Amino acid sequence: MQSKVAAVTMVREDLFFLRAWLHHYGEVLGRENCYIVNHGRGEAVADLAAGCNIIGIPGDPHKNFDMKRWRLLNNLVMGLRSYYDHVIVGDVDELVVVDPAKGKNLLDYLWDAPIRRVLTPLGLEVIHRIDLEPEAVGERILGPRRHVRLAPHYSKPCVISAGTKIARGGHFTQYGKLIAPDDLYLFHLKFCDFPEYVEAMNRRNKVTGDLGTSVKDTAIGRHWFAEARGEDRAVFEAFADLEMVEGFDMAPYRARMQDTFRPRGDTGFYEFDRPEYELQFELPERFFGIF
Repeated sequence: MQSKVAAVTMVREDLFFLRAWLHHYGEVLGRENCYIVNHGRGEAVADLAAGCNIIGIPGDPHKNFDMKRWRLLNNLVMGLRSYYDHVIVGDVDELVVVDPAKGKNLLDYLWDAPIRRVLTPLGLEVIHRIDLEPEAVGERILGPRRHVRLAPHYSKPCVISAGTKIARGGHFTQYGKLIAPDDLYLFHLKFCDFPEYVEAMNRRNKVTGDLGTSVKDTAIGRHWFAEARGEDRAVFEAFADLEMVEGFDMAPYRARMQDTFRPRGDTGFYEFDRPEYELQFELPERFFGIF
């Protein structure tokens, strides 16, 4: 039974994304090494995640939800580091993947990786090209969905084997070196399926609606608010307008991360530029079926 690598997330009702998270981390790391904070103690979450380490917490809405969430995740990650070499932390719709061309899965890759570091995978957002991909996703997402756009906002320092603090949202740490391996990616799934996107946004808008507050008055991402949502189908139709890049060479984008890595003011955290690339790529077939 492996005790090298653990994965940690927090979830409330997002069963579609949790299922993908469990397919990926549960199968590769073993469910006994998966830690799920069950926000609101949902029975469906607990049933789906059977065999994982489930931490139930109260689900009362709170305007500082994201701040509280990352305070909990920070301390959980630092505690688990005493028992695991590497701890992967992120939202339930974020999955860290090793390029299959490496010939290793995530556990094998991290088994051989040095410790006392923070790894930052390159962020790729899986997009549902509704003009090209009419089929529904089944047990696996990649395959039915085969397009990604560059998403520097999701190039997160999320594979932790050093003592450090993670900023709210998981976008920055206080680790003073950028290690962004060529073979490591973070896939963000928010836009991977149009029907699931609509359902998820309805749930999140209800949470912020129940608070009776606005974007300015909370520590919750603005994407949770109805006022910042936009028209759903138009969001997905616009993916067709992104420039299609031939091939799958991500070296220039990792180089940009390295070139712009710097302290984030006087906060103690570090950052790099996160430009809005209007680019999309078709995933090589070797990625199909990973999750």
